[in-house]
Amino acid sequence: MATFAVSGLNSISSFNNNFRSKNSNIFLSRRRSLLFNLIRRKRSFYVSNVASDQKQKTKDSSSDEGFTLDVYQPDSTSVLSSIKYHAEFTPSFSPEKFELPKAYYAIAESVRDMLIISWNATYEYYEKMNVKQAYYLSMEFLQGRALLNAIGNLGLTGPYADALTKLGYSLEDVARQEPDAALGNGGLGRLASCFLDSMATLNYPAWGYGLRYRYGLFKQLITKDGQEEVAENWLEMGNPWEIVRNDISYPVKFYGKVIEGADGSKEWVGGEVITAVAYDVPIPGYKTKTTINLRLWSTKLAAEAFDLHAFNNGDHAKAYEAQKKAEKICYVLYPGDESLEGKTLRLKQQYTLCSASLQDIIARFEKRSGNAVNWDQFPEKVAVQMNDTHPTLCIPELLRILIDVKGLSWKQAWGITQRTVAYTNHTVLPEALEKWSFTLLGELLPRHVEIIAMIDEELLLTILAEYGTEDLDLLQEKLNQMRILDNVEIPTSALELLIKAEENAADVEKAEEQEQLEEGKHEETEAVKAETTNEAEETEVEKVEVEDSQAKIKRIFGPHANRPQVVHMANLCVVSGHAVNGVAEIHSEIVKDEVFNEFYKLWPEKFQNKTNGVTPRRWLSFCNPELSEIITKWTGSDDWLVNTEKLAELRKLADNEELQSEWRKAKGNNKMKIVSLIKEKTGYVVSPDAMFDVQIKRIHEYKRQLLNIFGIVYRYKKMKEMSPEERKEKFVPRVCIFGGKAFATYVQAKRIVKFITDVGATVNHDPEIGDLLKVVFVPDYNVSVAEVLIPGSELSQHISTAGMEASGTSNMKFSMNGCLLIGTLDGANVEIREEVGEDNFFLFGAQAHEIAGLRKERAEGKFIPDPRFEEVKAFIRTGVFGSYNYEELMGSLEGNEGFGRADYFLVGKDFPDYIECQDKVDEAYRDQKKWTKMSILNTAGSFKFSSDRTIHQYARDIWRIEPVELP
Repeated sequence: MATFAVSGLNSISSFNNNFRSKNSNIFLSRRRSLLFNLIRRKRSFYVSNVASDQKQKTKDSSSDEGFTLDVYQPDSTSVLSSIKYHAEFTPSFSPEKFELPKAYYAIAESVRDMLIISWNATYEYYEKMNVKQAYYLSMEFLQGRALLNAIGNLGLTGPYADALTKLGYSLEDVARQEPDAALGNGGLGRLASCFLDSMATLNYPAWGYGLRYRYGLFKQLITKDGQEEVAENWLEMGNPWEIVRNDISYPVKFYGKVIEGADGSKEWVGGEVITAVAYDVPIPGYKTKTTINLRLWSTKLAAEAFDLHAFNNGDHAKAYEAQKKAEKICYVLYPGDESLEGKTLRLKQQYTLCSASLQDIIARFEKRSGNAVNWDQFPEKVAVQMNDTHPTLCIPELLRILIDVKGLSWKQAWGITQRTVAYTNHTVLPEALEKWSFTLLGELLPRHVEIIAMIDEELLLTILAEYGTEDLDLLQEKLNQMRILDNVEIPTSALELLIKAEENAADVEKAEEQEQLEEGKHEETEAVKAETTNEAEETEVEKVEVEDSQAKIKRIFGPHANRPQVVHMANLCVVSGHAVNGVAEIHSEIVKDEVFNEFYKLWPEKFQNKTNGVTPRRWLSFCNPELSEIITKWTGSDDWLVNTEKLAELRKLADNEELQSEWRKAKGNNKMKIVSLIKEKTGYVVSPDAMFDVQIKRIHEYKRQLLNIFGIVYRYKKMKEMSPEERKEKFVPRVCIFGGKAFATYVQAKRIVKFITDVGATVNHDPEIGDLLKVVFVPDYNVSVAEVLIPGSELSQHISTAGMEASGTSNMKFSMNGCLLIGTLDGANVEIREEVGEDNFFLFGAQAHEIAGLRKERAEGKFIPDPRFEEVKAFIRTGVFGSYNYEELMGSLEGNEGFGRADYFLVGKDFPDYIECQDKVDEAYRDQKKWTKMSILNTAGSFKFSSDRTIHQYARDIWRIEPVELP
């Protein structure tokens, strides 16, 4: 427990007593003065802001009233007073002690005060200026810890560190008390969080929308049995960064039925209704007055839904059943969906996010519009970005509100929707392009399925207009690839067009046959008789042909009993949005050429590339302050934090010996932090003199952690076959570090985790190997773990099967911190390699355009595995790594066909190239001067991968918004 060294106070109790009796009134006065100085309103403002290529104007353009936000930068004395105030008057702990957890909460609440002031000012300014605003909908926001990021962006790291020193604590120790917000899992959520940071820093009017998960994805434990999952407890002590908005809530409905009025209007009635309540998390920009918002929804029911009668009768489960149904929607991120109940819960989550967010967006639009709501102006004031397919239901939800609630026509509402929403695709994996049961969706959201069917009809009519009706085989191919409603009856309008076209074709054919028949007539009397007979026959034939045409069309285009009826969410996004973007150059090309090729041929103007990026504030400045100071020193300023192009200036300095010396020292200090982390998390002791080789990402077969660990096994086997002298000569010492979570129901991924830990348990206790090789799996990988591992890493593995990783963002973070990459030409690796230089990237493996041919070769039995790969498998089967049966894991790499077999991810194919490339890594690492130069050039080349650049592109090309800087 720390003691205070302030005004002669040497104990907690004396501080509390003296503070209460002597300082409270003084501080309250100072606090009021501080808050007054933080924001002073004046009666003049000017802003230049453009939306949809036109200058945005206030609702009353003649008014010159406004405000200027003057931000007061508090010193350490003011900060100390604020911390003391919150420790005393907004306590989350008992008053007797001021230990680290209490210190963290008092500091967080102190910072939050300033964020609320700037948040309120930002929000009020956007309201007054009626700016066009972007809304980023995502099922994940992997925020990480907020404290250091917030005070860093506010420029208050120094004052807070000084204040805490006076209280007997270090800022670093206090920051470690904060749990990571369990609102995401992997790159999708971390990207969303980087985007929010950039939006705020660049002064773009934008908000994020997500769900407030009580238990997150899961907390990962590593035991002798591999990965085990337990619930996250990040909200157990409360979250000082969130602000519950009890006055902002919306009803969200499930089930029920649709009734049609006499005028043809539709109404969704009955069903199960829950309430979504807003929790706001302020997101400050870096050295700007702007603080934007992440609005998270939590679900509940009103107290009246509690069945008091059932409770008093002893049926407690029934009494609380309705509340539990509502609350569990926001319990867990990505609940298991193997069961019908799991699928239903996931759909409920997605619809809750979409419905509550759209209702909120529309309410804000109406408020800003005043009494003159012009719905055609909605796309001029609102941009909705769907981060992958999870928020797809915002499309039919927006249409439902506009048509059923606001009374717009289908044509008007459809046009508004298409101009408002845009879609980011994050995957090329077919199983990740969401498909939902048509029956389930119809039961849960009956009105939305009707609306989706109308969108599907619009698509069908567009396809018919584009490709005609002559070639039914071509049409069938198009519809199979493009329809939103797969294996569902085609709508009547399209059916009638197809039948009519078929009838016309039959008429033409009949006419031709009749003409040929008449040409063969030789006698007029016989012709007359034939004509009479034919007229009678034609009537009968016509009936048959009509029936045959209908039957033929239904046979070709109708549903098949042996196939499921599904809704393709990605197709719905592409059809409904005005823009579709991939997240790396190679990925965007795959999206156009393969994933959505038919749509690209129909609407090429929709498709764009927006290569992902990461914020240099969190991922370089705040997590790697020593290296950041070096960069600032050698580039002449810290401008690189907002203008990352400045990092490129390091290229001309890469050979400077003084810079290289400082660079190596910073890397060495960061490696010592990893040594401590590994000891704390796993108990293993590793040498800081070894190369730190890291692969940290979600565990998935396509990311090929299996290739990495097979390479390590091969390395270990070769070491065991050598004398100590030969080992030392041949191999560079390595610490191979893994981290990442396998989805709870992904059995094969969990087997990979188990195998990695078993290899580590054997290798790390082998006295013959010692520090020459260590294998570590860091449990419960999250943002805070990454912030330690990335700055100290020297080699990072990005080794996915080419063409399967959309982009990746960890590769950007590693490169930004001077870590060298080994990888395939996949995702953003391609662009990183171009920027850092081919000689500074360790490349191996098959390329994306070769993958299909290699799989075909495998299926035909033509693949011959490398002997070294077979050697590794045989070594594993000896039981050297324990008694666990790895036959299922080995079997996935064997055979030529079959589900879960035939090495679909080409581990065996790329293995020889991979281990040979690792030999080149060892060779380069031995020359530390060369390695350091390569490290510097990686940081220099990372300038392109700032999320600031990416957000500028989204704002310019998709959202059509301009920065709005508070005066």
